[in-house]
Amino acid sequence: MLKPIPKSEQLEFKPEFIKRYSQLTDFKEFKKYSLSFLRRSIRVNTLKTTIPEIKKRLKDWKLKPIPWCQQGFWVEREDRRDVGNLIEHHLGYFFVQEAASMIPPIVLQPKSSNESEKGLEKPKGSQSAGETILDLCASPGSKTTQIAQYMKNQGLLIANDYKGLRMVPLNMNIQRLGITNTITTLIPGQYYKDLQFDRILVDAPCSGTGTIRKSLKTLTIWNPNMVKRLCGQQKQLLETGFKMLKPGGTLVYSTCTLEPEEDEGVIDFLIKKYPNAKIDEIKKEELPGLKRSPAVLEFNNKRFSLEIKKCLRIWPQDNDTEGFFVTRIRKI
Repeated sequence: MLKPIPKSEQLEFKPEFIKRYSQLTDFKEFKKYSLSFLRRSIRVNTLKTTIPEIKKRLKDWKLKPIPWCQQGFWVEREDRRDVGNLIEHHLGYFFVQEAASMIPPIVLQPKSSNESEKGLEKPKGSQSAGETILDLCASPGSKTTQIAQYMKNQGLLIANDYKGLRMVPLNMNIQRLGITNTITTLIPGQYYKDLQFDRILVDAPCSGTGTIRKSLKTLTIWNPNMVKRLCGQQKQLLETGFKMLKPGGTLVYSTCTLEPEEDEGVIDFLIKKYPNAKIDEIKKEELPGLKRSPAVLEFNNKRFSLEIKKCLRIWPQDNDTEGFFVTRIRKI
């Protein structure tokens, strides 16, 4: 059941914002969900514990499975919301992570060493190298630690961000969750080069219009010029990531914004510039129980490639989550 944010705490939507988003979705529904409290959710860290153990430890909390993430649960309790203050959180047994935010690492499909080398004969006494994966915009580390969890702490994961202050929570979370296959780097993502990766996540900085219910200040800072500036940066990051992707490799581009210029427009730019960049449709069975909305194929008199239909667009009202955009790309 939706719990509206008190009117005294709500902010007004700018007229230009209302006009823009009324073209994209049912604005009444979007506003209703955006001005409602976000459900708290956690991801169990199976590197340190098990799901039955967490259920036992959090017996005073109501845990509801998130259908598209086996390790994810919505958590609820009548008398408190501060699940992040529990000792189990400080011990790294779970990560407080929004349910839609769990999607990009799932569709990236990272593998452990044994999974990546299944069917290959290894020389006697050799060790599994596993996959080499890059999280280009990693802080605070929710998706980094989720990827490492799926890799079972095997292979090599590089977690990068561009500001020293952002490295603090990233490194703390990596340590807290017992991640041992990850190194961190500090460099603007678009300056990365001369490396090759099996898989890359580009969870790009964005205008965050899918996260209004978590951060109302998004309404005050939003403006079209900011969107234009960000989509230029996003194109640079995506192009940089694609250049470092091995042939046959997988790249996932994601944002928590719902702006077509930052989402479909960025993907349209890449696939038109690089013929060997192919959108890999995310099948429904990969994300069971997830409701999705059609991708935007035309906006502000600009038409995108019909391949954009394969992108995953999620509005807050679709699943009572944050809004999110996710696309998986293969390099052929």
